Amino acid sequence: MSDPWDGPSGQATRSRSARVPGQRAAEPDGARPSGGRAAARAAARSRVGKRAHRGRQPGRARKVLKILGISLSVIIVVTAGAGWWFYEHLNGNIHSVSLDGKGGTEKADAFGRTPINILVMGSDGRTSAADCKLGGGCSRTGVQTGSNADVQMVVHISADRSNATVMSIPRDTMTKVPACQDSDSGQSTAGYYGQINSALQYGPACQVATVHQLTGIPIDHFVKLDFSGVVQMSDAIGGVSVCVSDDVYDTYSHLKLSKGNHTLKGDAALEFVRSRHGFGDGSDLGRTTTQHIFLSSMIRKFKSAGTLTDPAAVYGLADAATKALTVDDGLGTVKKLISLASDVNKVPTKRMTFTTMQTAADPGDKDRVVVGPGAKSLFATIANDQPLTDGSGKKSAAASVTAKATAPAVPAAQIAVTVENGTAVTGRASEIASALTDQGFSSATTTANAPSPATATTLTYGADQKGQAQTVAKALGLSSTHLKQGTGTGLTLVIGGDWPSGTSFPGGNSAPAPADTHAAVSNAHASTADQAKTCAKVSPYKTVTVNGVSMTPTQAYAAARGKPDSDA
Repeated sequence: MSDPWDGPSGQATRSRSARVPGQRAAEPDGARPSGGRAAARAAARSRVGKRAHRGRQPGRARKVLKILGISLSVIIVVTAGAGWWFYEHLNGNIHSVSLDGKGGTEKADAFGRTPINILVMGSDGRTSAADCKLGGGCSRTGVQTGSNADVQMVVHISADRSNATVMSIPRDTMTKVPACQDSDSGQSTAGYYGQINSALQYGPACQVATVHQLTGIPIDHFVKLDFSGVVQMSDAIGGVSVCVSDDVYDTYSHLKLSKGNHTLKGDAALEFVRSRHGFGDGSDLGRTTTQHIFLSSMIRKFKSAGTLTDPAAVYGLADAATKALTVDDGLGTVKKLISLASDVNKVPTKRMTFTTMQTAADPGDKDRVVVGPGAKSLFATIANDQPLTDGSGKKSAAASVTAKATAPAVPAAQIAVTVENGTAVTGRASEIASALTDQGFSSATTTANAPSPATATTLTYGADQKGQAQTVAKALGLSSTHLKQGTGTGLTLVIGGDWPSGTSFPGGNSAPAPADTHAAVSNAHASTADQAKTCAKVSPYKTVTVNGVSMTPTQAYAAARGKPDSDA
């Protein structure tokens, strides 16, 4: 085939000798017209030749321009086609699932902006040959069907996109799982009390509903990754930089690293985020902290100068991300994922706070945990869109001023209310009590029927409890006319006939009570994404075994000299 830039048969740019009619053949070499008629004839021939050459130029130019135009059109069509193919290819990679409204709804701020809350789940499912190879445990069962959410992080992006909070929920947390049915598998449950990560067996929407019920935080979206997804994402960005405080060998996740800094890709990255015996106290609580270190490093790399400006890197990242993720319908297109990435990118790393939900030991099982002191305040800061840090990574000055101006001496988490139903509407007391606990008030809040029907709503408080009553009133939109001091102790709210529905008093100006930000981060292992020099603390306990002998992860590293390091 001829080259389109050379025209048909490759002749478009070739010069041809054209003879002028009546022109003589050229003189032999060395023969020069001397003068007179010979000189005049030579001059005439030169002028005619120049006119003939100028006459041919416009035709050639038009032909070249036409060829250039056709070629440019072909390039544009091919490029546009490739772009459209790429866009459709990425969209085709995405697997999305409906949330069915189970995550609640966000409240807009005074400017009509809404925050974003996303539940990020890491699945332990061995639902493919690749995941069986990476996760192990399939030697007897083969490829499996169910999965648990061994990683659960609520990612909160503020309404003004100035700050973000990432809260991990340990997989060993015991809670109530609501009635659910998986739209894909059809598997269902009437609800049960169990380990929080098990809700994923009934679909991602069930996991979202469980976290929403536990925390009171509205969940708009979810993102789910499996084992191979972690590998693909870490490879796509060229590895993730991490640091470990000492030599570590977790014989369960197979992570083996020497003390210091490492760049982890592929299997090594997965081993690091899965390691629970190598760090902290050897439990899931230690693992959440190392996952925060990993994610902080990944975010810094995403936001670095080179990653998002390199077309090859962007393609690899987009292709890996869309293949690796399962998302809700609200994030089910490339355009929506790009919009979400843009929102995350607006938040400075120093204002991205990583925390772990506070826990306490489960009285019924030493290997499980329940929601601990301070967790309600942490939930409330997220639900109320309160920042946990200012630009320096310290407690927000704005939050401190607000708390000083409006909060009572006793935090909302320590305020319990007896809610009594004085209306003819069934369930009113439970509805208001749930609204209070969702805003961070004490789980000791109780419900009852009022001794007699009430026409007006009243909030009665004991001596020295006026500040607590004012906090409750503000949260529910009650004016001071509804408050009265009683002779007993505690707070009793009687719902009257003037408040037949809703969780905000009609005509009131309710606003969530500011959460206690100090309590929110207390024992929550808070850190910010800009802390690049933080090393994962290797466990000092005998959490692993080598040849049947219990050892610390550092001792195990020394005992396994023949095994190559994970990043070797």
